[in-house]
Amino acid sequence: MDTNKFVNRHVGISAEDIPSMLQAIGVKSVDELIDQTIPSNIRLKEPLNLPEPMTEREFAEHISELASKNEVFTSYIGMGWYDTVCPAPIQRNVFENPVWYTSYTPYQAEVSQGRLEALLNFQTVVCELTGLPLANCSLLDEATAAAEAATMFYGSRSRAQAKAGANTLFVDENVFASTLAVIHTRMIPQGIRVVTGDYKTFEFTPDVFGAIVQYPNADGSIEDYAAFIARANANETRVAVAADLMSLVLLTPPGEWGADVVFGSSQRFGIPMFYGGPSAAFFATKDEYKRSIPGRIIGISKDAYGHAAYRLALQTREQHIKREKATSNICTAQALLATMSGFYAVYHGAEGLKNIAGRIHASAGFLAGELEKLGYKQLNKDYFDTLKIQLPEHVSINALREIALECKVNLRYFEAGQVGVSLDETTQPTDIGVLLYIFAGAAGKDYMLKEAVPEKTYFDPKFARTSDFLQEDVFKKYHTETELMRYITRLGRKDISLAQSMISLGSCTMKLNPASSMLPLSRPEFMNIHPYAPEDQVEGYKELIENLSAYLCEITGFKGCTFQPNSGAAGEYAGLRVIRAYLESIGQGHRNVVLLPASAHGTNPASAIQCGFTTVTVKCDDKGNIDLEDFRAKAEANKDNLAASMITYPSTHGIFEVDIKEMCDIVHACGGQLYMDGANMNAQVGLTNPGTIGADVCHLNLHKTFSSPHGGGGPGVGPICVAEHLVPFLPQHPVLWGSELNTVSAAPYGSAGILPITYAYIRMLGTEGLETVTKTAILNANYLAAKLKDTYGIVYTGATGRVGHELILECRTVKERSGIDEGDIAKRLMDFGYHAPTLSFPVHGTLMVEPTESESKAELDRFVEVLECIWDEIKEVEEGKASKEDNVLKNAPHPEYEVTADEWKHEYPRSKAAFPLEWLHDSKFWINVARVDNAYGDRNLIPTLCACDI
Repeated sequence: MDTNKFVNRHVGISAEDIPSMLQAIGVKSVDELIDQTIPSNIRLKEPLNLPEPMTEREFAEHISELASKNEVFTSYIGMGWYDTVCPAPIQRNVFENPVWYTSYTPYQAEVSQGRLEALLNFQTVVCELTGLPLANCSLLDEATAAAEAATMFYGSRSRAQAKAGANTLFVDENVFASTLAVIHTRMIPQGIRVVTGDYKTFEFTPDVFGAIVQYPNADGSIEDYAAFIARANANETRVAVAADLMSLVLLTPPGEWGADVVFGSSQRFGIPMFYGGPSAAFFATKDEYKRSIPGRIIGISKDAYGHAAYRLALQTREQHIKREKATSNICTAQALLATMSGFYAVYHGAEGLKNIAGRIHASAGFLAGELEKLGYKQLNKDYFDTLKIQLPEHVSINALREIALECKVNLRYFEAGQVGVSLDETTQPTDIGVLLYIFAGAAGKDYMLKEAVPEKTYFDPKFARTSDFLQEDVFKKYHTETELMRYITRLGRKDISLAQSMISLGSCTMKLNPASSMLPLSRPEFMNIHPYAPEDQVEGYKELIENLSAYLCEITGFKGCTFQPNSGAAGEYAGLRVIRAYLESIGQGHRNVVLLPASAHGTNPASAIQCGFTTVTVKCDDKGNIDLEDFRAKAEANKDNLAASMITYPSTHGIFEVDIKEMCDIVHACGGQLYMDGANMNAQVGLTNPGTIGADVCHLNLHKTFSSPHGGGGPGVGPICVAEHLVPFLPQHPVLWGSELNTVSAAPYGSAGILPITYAYIRMLGTEGLETVTKTAILNANYLAAKLKDTYGIVYTGATGRVGHELILECRTVKERSGIDEGDIAKRLMDFGYHAPTLSFPVHGTLMVEPTESESKAELDRFVEVLECIWDEIKEVEEGKASKEDNVLKNAPHPEYEVTADEWKHEYPRSKAAFPLEWLHDSKFWINVARVDNAYGDRNLIPTLCACDI
């Protein structure tokens, strides 16, 4: 093996493994398999034009050089991003730990108890700081959370309001510009009228269903919204408040003065700025919205023996189940960052947070007083951390800016000439001294800091928080590094991640997240950059983004790219929004119909509805293909109003459909655009691409195809690539680029901190390596299909009997014969140390498997051995050799406390429950809860830590 080649470290299959795999499949070569899998009329004629692959060492030197082109100035820009201290034990033990960043969304609760507890901590922090009883376990960012609040209010209008067509949303003029831009993008297609103005003078009318204000506002002023809330309530208008989570340590929570929703960013809780993201948005609301709140909720339930257990609650609200009736298109969130923020609160506790928030505020107050002495005027009467400073007439703002830049300081400069300064956790007395030196110099004066910063409160006492928070034990016990490290490690041991075994989730591509591509994220030159930093300070980021954009355009066959969408579903929405804007530009804005195959990802119909389209479903045939004649008929029937069709390719059924080019032609002939869902791009790279196939736009899941980690449910990144005619309509940004056209996230480049991972992946693999990855993913899937077709059976295969990069195992007939269902198989896999494949999606009663390219043949064979063992256990039940009620499948998983108890109640022995295969004695993953009672958890929603009895 050439140890210099990154591809040999990333791909799990060796050259020696391939002959036996091909023999099992029944082909003579990998190329023969690919020819049988991918239609010839969509294959690329030439290799991708990408740079030569780098070794891991070469890339390390290259990324170091890029990083050095970024200059880390001290940032006081604020506007939603603030420097913070990520505690070293959290950075090392969570952010840099594959146990935490490679885990999947905790749908399988029994093997996710660690993540679920960490996320419940986050929800508890959010609820207690906001003063509201219910929170989700994070959203994407502050701006999109605002849009989610507005959409939730709109969907929750009273019957009278809905009947009267109440469709006006009021947004105060002092919310962040990025938030207002995203609200415009998201509201207008849904028929919601957005009105901005001054909350003090706004007159409510019956058509106003919702309102959004900011606390403290975008200028940094703490406003008294009590009268506004009273007027809103009198009008049956619901109010959402964008709040600074750190400020709520000191300020009265909006929930205590009547807010219906409080949302914002938890970035200040230990998450670096990352040039805009990722950082977890928070969203808290009243209990009455528990059936419509977007995103996921962690709840406390109980297991089969009555022990407390965590789980995702109210899962029937999820968009993949409700499809076009979903309340949101949220898929991934920012789970890893929410987990880190929760640990930040655990580490500091209430007193530590009061100390941090108090220092920030005291520094701001002291700075304001000293500036007054220098002749400056501070315009915010009440403030937490942000000053808005009026310059004396003789002071030039250009001179001030020049001195600041010489001192490596970034300030906020208002269009009207004022200067903003937002202090943060990292601000030390020496930093205050530098700031005062800058302002004094601009005023032609000298200044030397001679006194310590006194601990004082500078805002009106009426705004002060009086309620306690974070009094639970978990926020009192882990304030030393040793204790926190052990707590994090204990939780990590409760979870199955890629550090434990293969996660064979179909459609989610849980591949290796290479360490060499993850390491750059810990560099301060990538971590500590504000998204509004001047362009000459971010030349490394700019070069990386421009290069990566070019690479992704080459890979997809398109001409333009944006990284702004910060999840796959957000990418879907952005792509549809671009299509809508293009159609409007050519006088076809009336087109409002989107064709969707029945097999489409659940986010597809949800995104289309969120974008203001009407969906028409196209049926699939009994082989899983889109029914071409039904597709043609429905396209023709809607040709006057057809806007687009959304097609996943290879399909969600795991096959390359031979009619894909014809479907593209049909849509174009009817005046529509073809949107390709890039969730399965892992099976296309280097062999075909959306541009060659005939699509107009696609989104890419960087946390699937391009190797950024799933993080327990996020972060995701969903950039979109588009054909040339759509390039002018790609998302803009009001702050950085002066336009809010199709703005879909708070930061100009979305979760830019993730981009070095994908950049590394492409640079180290190169053209040949990317092609090898794709071929290996298809090889591995077909190998598993060949091994399992005679037991479980494969639900769908392509025209030549092959699957793509994933396969669906038939479990419906198993249930008919034995009473064992796909859920039982999923739970039994946990006893073997495996996370279940994708359960009952896209076909109910099945398991969808995707082995990816990074797993070894030994791991694939071990997985097959486990499934065959489970198959034998099913046959025992079917043949009456095991009880239909008391068997290893119906009782799975078997937790450690049950297996080690003095009493054993089952008809089968402990060894069969816990050690059904010999190799488990060497690597047993012990589960700490029995099967979780989902129904109990839904009937008894407990979304925060409490002293209640379960």
